[in-house]
Amino acid sequence: MPRGLLTVMAGLLLSGCVQTATPASFFELSPDSARNKALQTRLFETTNEKELLSASAAVLQDLGFQIEESDVGVGMLRAAKERSARQAGQEILQGLILALGLLGQQVILMPVDLHQQIGAVLATHRDEQAPTRFMVRILFYRTVWKGDGESGRQYIPPGQQWMEVINDQDIYRQFFAKLSKGLFLEAQQI
Repeated sequence: MPRGLLTVMAGLLLSGCVQTATPASFFELSPDSARNKALQTRLFETTNEKELLSASAAVLQDLGFQIEESDVGVGMLRAAKERSARQAGQEILQGLILALGLLGQQVILMPVDLHQQIGAVLATHRDEQAPTRFMVRILFYRTVWKGDGESGRQYIPPGQQWMEVINDQDIYRQFFAKLSKGLFLEAQQI
């Protein structure tokens, strides 16, 4: 298995995922797997992996991430940023449920998204066909915590924290465009 893929998988496992049970379908490839890999991967003409990782870290920091872990020897970066996960639709639904409660109906408050951490795991791997090229693969994901939406208290009962991979083309396109520009500027020493 390629070193970069192992690094990405290890980063995801170490990123704080709380679930202990692995569903049977976890290791099955989805029909979108090839498309997602193409979205998350680019080749760059460079012989300097350290410079590539440095430029990648700078792009992630420009996008608001904090670098949490970096290992040049393995060719890996892990970064994260914290954001609110509140959504207007959930707030409106919660308000309607509370209004029903005021009318004498027995209601159960639904958990709402409170907080999220957006993470990124990046791995580099030398292209075996061309030693002057490196493959960069980045995976963006988010972990969301839910709460009762009323008191603002955050709680994490079983199943109330979840993680998902972000497959938005614009995020990946933006990252790789900035990385290309950063590498060009470093190569020109600008």
